[in-house]
Amino acid sequence: MRVVVTGGAGFIGSAVVRHLVLNKGYEVLNIDKLTYAGTETSVKAIGNRPGYRFLQADICDRAAIEQAITSFRPDRIMHLAAESHVDRSITGAKDFIDTNVIGTFTMLECARQYWLTLDAAEKQAFRFLHVSTDEVYGSLGDDGLFTEETPYDPSSPYSASKAASDHLAKAWARTYGFPVVVSNCSNNYGPYHFPEKLIPLIILNALDGKPLPVYGNGANIRDWLYVEDHARALDIIAERGRIGETYNVGGRNERRNIDVVTRICELMDGLRPQAKSHASLITYVTDRPGHDARYAIDATKLETELWWKAEENFDTGIEKTVRWYLENEWWWAPLRKGYEGNRLGLLDAGKQAAAKEASA
Repeated sequence: MRVVVTGGAGFIGSAVVRHLVLNKGYEVLNIDKLTYAGTETSVKAIGNRPGYRFLQADICDRAAIEQAITSFRPDRIMHLAAESHVDRSITGAKDFIDTNVIGTFTMLECARQYWLTLDAAEKQAFRFLHVSTDEVYGSLGDDGLFTEETPYDPSSPYSASKAASDHLAKAWARTYGFPVVVSNCSNNYGPYHFPEKLIPLIILNALDGKPLPVYGNGANIRDWLYVEDHARALDIIAERGRIGETYNVGGRNERRNIDVVTRICELMDGLRPQAKSHASLITYVTDRPGHDARYAIDATKLETELWWKAEENFDTGIEKTVRWYLENEWWWAPLRKGYEGNRLGLLDAGKQAAAKEASA
């Protein structure tokens, strides 16, 4: 099996690449632009494997993508490359439109043109998996879950760009008969997560004795999915998912943000005790503009149709995650130099400067 993975030096993408190479024995071409959030150190464990190749390229570069696909001749393409941080999208939406919308269009067209050159059997077996987020569905109230039929209602430039890319992928299936499958996942966590996201940010700020920022009153709820469970799910969806269908991937682990932070503090108190509890570092900050109240995924379709189930619950997964960061400073320390944990996504430049000064 030969698989192209885009964004394979990022957080979820690198987990997918490691899974495909180490656990499945597939040949993998990893295409990544290596933006601030992508690093080849995330795939260091497979860098010398004979079936693994890496190409630094922008998915918006049609000539480079066409050349990569036609020369590698994949059986599948798993498209994960995306700008993904909501806060950054608030103050820099253009990068999200370029990569998530134009880049996805480029990938779909390059893949479709390649698919048209395949013989009948190869065409029948080929799949293009477009990987997306539950944020396209907007915000839930106190009850209910996102299903594959939930109407789209994106709140941020990030989620709007992903919603647009989802619609493109499904349109290519309906219009051209191109074998696309779409997945939408809940919040991922685990090893190799860039330090700007909530869980690694809290772990590393706690380690440094810095403030632990919590938006609003911390009551926003997310469904947490361990990244290696997600990688397994994506492999299964690419292998057995029905063309034109969407599969939601969730961990069934809803937690308020404040409860996530306090659990990390409890683990840090045990693993790296300080004079005061790490919870004393918790600092409530002004809420993010357009902050969705609750996300929760109903993964029944994936669980019953394709027989996937998350192996980690939040308690086991978060302990593994905290221990990984404490044991792997070699990976995060260089990234932390470029991003020290200051607040992102503030609309007022003066407030952003003040937040950076407060976190110093």
